[in-house]
Amino acid sequence: MSPSRTFACALLLFAAARAGRAANEPAPLPPLLPWDGQSRELAADAGDPWITPCEESGLTRTPSYDETVAWLARLAAAAPEVEMTSIGRSHEGRDVWLVIASADRAFTPRALKAAGKPTLFVQAGIHSGEIDGKDAGMMLLRDLTTRGTRRELLAGANLLFLPILNVDGHERSSRTNRINQRGPELQGWRTNARNLNLNRDYAKLDAPEVRGLVAALDQWDPDLYLDVHVTDGIDYQYDVTTGFTGDHGWSPCCAAWLRDVLTPACWRELEAWGHVPGPLVFARDEADLGQGIVDWTPTPRFSNGYGDARHLPTLLVENHSLKPFAQRVLGTRVLLESCMRVLAEQGGALRAAISKDRRRPQRVPLAWRVPQGEAEKIAFKGIAARVVASEVTGSSIVEWLGQPIEATIPWQRMTEPVEWVAPPAAYWIPPSWPEVIERLALHGVEMQVIHEPRELEVEMYRLSGSKLGEVPYEGHVTVTSSAAVERRRQVFPPGSARVATDQPLGVLAVLLLEPASRDSFFQWGFFLEVLQRAEYFEAYALEPLARRMLAEDAALAAEFQKKLAGDPEFASDPRRRLEFFYERSPYRGERWNLYPVAREL
Repeated sequence: MSPSRTFACALLLFAAARAGRAANEPAPLPPLLPWDGQSRELAADAGDPWITPCEESGLTRTPSYDETVAWLARLAAAAPEVEMTSIGRSHEGRDVWLVIASADRAFTPRALKAAGKPTLFVQAGIHSGEIDGKDAGMMLLRDLTTRGTRRELLAGANLLFLPILNVDGHERSSRTNRINQRGPELQGWRTNARNLNLNRDYAKLDAPEVRGLVAALDQWDPDLYLDVHVTDGIDYQYDVTTGFTGDHGWSPCCAAWLRDVLTPACWRELEAWGHVPGPLVFARDEADLGQGIVDWTPTPRFSNGYGDARHLPTLLVENHSLKPFAQRVLGTRVLLESCMRVLAEQGGALRAAISKDRRRPQRVPLAWRVPQGEAEKIAFKGIAARVVASEVTGSSIVEWLGQPIEATIPWQRMTEPVEWVAPPAAYWIPPSWPEVIERLALHGVEMQVIHEPRELEVEMYRLSGSKLGEVPYEGHVTVTSSAAVERRRQVFPPGSARVATDQPLGVLAVLLLEPASRDSFFQWGFFLEVLQRAEYFEAYALEPLARRMLAEDAALAAEFQKKLAGDPEFASDPRRRLEFFYERSPYRGERWNLYPVAREL
């Protein structure tokens, strides 16, 4: 090889190596605001025998699954107030651990309930790259017990701590799993081993991790539920943001307590420790904050929507991904302590709110929108930005400048119901849909399974215009349909399940069984079989029948002529013209497009 050619090859190799290094280096993120909060005092000193692995790294590293479990097991062995229990196993065989901390050493659901104290349930790592809650929770557990600096909190409230929900994703760790997040050094993966997003699974319950979690929520029946995340999205000053479904949702009394009692107390304490708390931030347009932020109303597939549906006060915590890992962990540590304190002092009022929300409502909203008119305005602690041209995109992008700004922007709250349903006395589910009955039981929904046939007058939905999702979503092909109510007498065979709506989880049952609900089993694709035709027709038999139907039914003949005149494609298609009559004949199969879950009158 000639010297010039050797030199050219060397240059190419150098350029390729440099490009590879550049791609694997941390992504360039916006400038940081300086921070030196007082909450740094909450971290254990280097010589402390109960220092957590995260603290030992200087709050830069989160421990592996095995390290986490080993540290918690050592704590449980040393602290009589702590016990660990597995609530299930993942696809890859890892236990999903729940840690119980009780000054009364009440380590079963019955014992914890008998002790009478309010209970906080803290969950981390549903998206395991967003792991701040795990390390903050380990610090708090230590302070409640072996270190003893916050022992008085455990005297007033119990703590249930789930350090890692997505245990398999947690171990699929990398430095490059989350491009827009500052730390920890290694971050877990968003989805589980089957690529399911666990924070889309609360309604349908496909994942063993969420099945175990929902069973734990049902059995332990906590008073307050925290789901700790780290955000995606825009830059702003807040390091800890919190949100919940408002009093327009399914649990208005719980929402009022979260709004008037918990949020102000937690935000005051966060500010006192040097943090900047704020509301959940979902910007309508990152390039134009003048369009405001949206207060979203979640459906039951999400933790906060699910909690609201089952009248479990739920706080969604979203730490800001662009803040350093240490700042986020310490902010979460302050928030958890504050929740324990408020719950100990105000748990009685919260339980009263929960009890009121569990009463059977006259109507259940299924969907909301932002109401028309001028939106409410809120003060917003933002970061200055500018829009710059991008050679890469051929368009423009937002560049955050690291300079704090104050602005008053619209707060567009999704509070106006656009769809309602009146709950029936009960739903009836035939035994031919065991997966639906099974999942209702997993949720803790009460039901009665009959052992003899029963004939009832009921309402049932006739479906039409069904549309399947174009691509699979979370392991399902979703479906939407229009539905018309039919009143009919129906025989339910042995094994059918009657689900009364006058029960604590009655609203959840409505949301899972009404086909118009966004997270119903129907829309998740559990009833696709009823949309397919089982029998067909031959033209030689149907055409003379159609002529007879036209001759004997003037209204039908008028409907047919109107269809011919208004739909040229229909008029030119002989098969569709025959379909018109087949669908109106007794031969079509009366269960085709009949939603099999009935509403008891």
